[in-house]
Amino acid sequence: MPPSPVASPSTAAERTRQLRLVAASGLLGTAVEFYDFLVYGTVAALVFGELFFPGADPAVGTIAAFGTFAAGYVARPLGGVLFGHFGDRLGRKSMLLLTMGLMGGASFLIGLLPTYDTIGVWAPVLLIALRVVQGVAIGGEWGGATLMVVEHAGERRRGLWSSFTQMGAPLGSLLSTAVVAYVVTLPKDDFAAWGWRVPFLFSVALLGVGLFVRLKVVESPLFAEVKKDRAESRLPILDVLRNPRPVLLACGVGIGAFTAQSLLTSYMIAYATGIGYARPQVLNALTVSACVALVVLPCASALSDKVGRRPVVLAGAIASAALAFPVLALVDSKSPGLLILAVVLGHGIAQSTMYGPLGALLTEMFGTKVRYTGASLGYQGATLVGAGFSPMIAGSLVAGSGSSTPVALLLCGGAAVTAVTVCFVRETHRGTLDDSAARPSVPRTEEISA
Repeated sequence: MPPSPVASPSTAAERTRQLRLVAASGLLGTAVEFYDFLVYGTVAALVFGELFFPGADPAVGTIAAFGTFAAGYVARPLGGVLFGHFGDRLGRKSMLLLTMGLMGGASFLIGLLPTYDTIGVWAPVLLIALRVVQGVAIGGEWGGATLMVVEHAGERRRGLWSSFTQMGAPLGSLLSTAVVAYVVTLPKDDFAAWGWRVPFLFSVALLGVGLFVRLKVVESPLFAEVKKDRAESRLPILDVLRNPRPVLLACGVGIGAFTAQSLLTSYMIAYATGIGYARPQVLNALTVSACVALVVLPCASALSDKVGRRPVVLAGAIASAALAFPVLALVDSKSPGLLILAVVLGHGIAQSTMYGPLGALLTEMFGTKVRYTGASLGYQGATLVGAGFSPMIAGSLVAGSGSSTPVALLLCGGAAVTAVTVCFVRETHRGTLDDSAARPSVPRTEEISA
């Protein structure tokens, strides 16, 4: 059965309009998802320890709160596999609508959740359960949103167009930081009693906007061709795992970006407030950094269309490692201005340079029949290793040593993994995505050479 005109726009003007709509959908949808996911990390650093894990030492309470933070990251690969399977079998668009609904619903319920003082141990249990739902949802979001843009974008500027989805992360961070910055101006007792709930409840409004835009998006033209030829994979995860090399490389190349993201955003709130910064000062630094990232991400992604994905990612990894100790020294100065400079250098510039090209790079590493599953599994594996446990490990090491050195070493370690891995990834920026019939369901070994 041939694809419908809606699923496969026939004119150049229609294709351009759809590409812009898909890019806007990727940006807004991913921003909503990351807003919901990241607002948890921000609020966890500020108040979850005392509300859901009372009676513990403050440092232990913070570590426990970040343990629930990690639970969301553990669930992300599961979401990548689950939604990747059905996205490769049934279509990208329907899965993206479902992931957004799950994320928005879980966030809204967190905003209504009773605390430990009200329902006892069930409070942290339900918090962890909802956090897992968030993780499953965002695990399926990124892969679908990114490959929808890349598969609509053609061959010349996949990096630039995919950056719209990548920009959803700092935009979501900017939104979450701005909302939390507003509610933390409340008196401390009011913030602990009800103010922390506002950012979660606000997610319903963002969910409505995101769904409205996403409903207007048409299915990927490459996936439409796969369905027309009845060439889709029956079990995409098995096809991907028959040759695990691309997934392992995709995971390794993203670890540095996610280590830097988690340590210089969510964990930085807990660390900086712990050494004497006021909460608004830390949130202001994160806001400025997110604004810088919104500029750096498309620039790095566009540059990757010209010189290749590998050189740009490698440059970001080297910068992240080189800046790790200076960034923490600036934070330890206890100067609000130097704190802003530190977060901008480490996150807004170095991390964004690593992160920008990943959308195009990871999707280009897999064939159309398994692209949703493969790219999602690699990406979410990187988030689990790089971001899921970094704040908890950093909190434990800093509490034991009283020094910021462990944070800098974690940043260097993540960047080193990315720098080494990218050397084993074949350059993909000039390759073709029109591979539904010509290529096997997983990349051949020679497609990603050592």
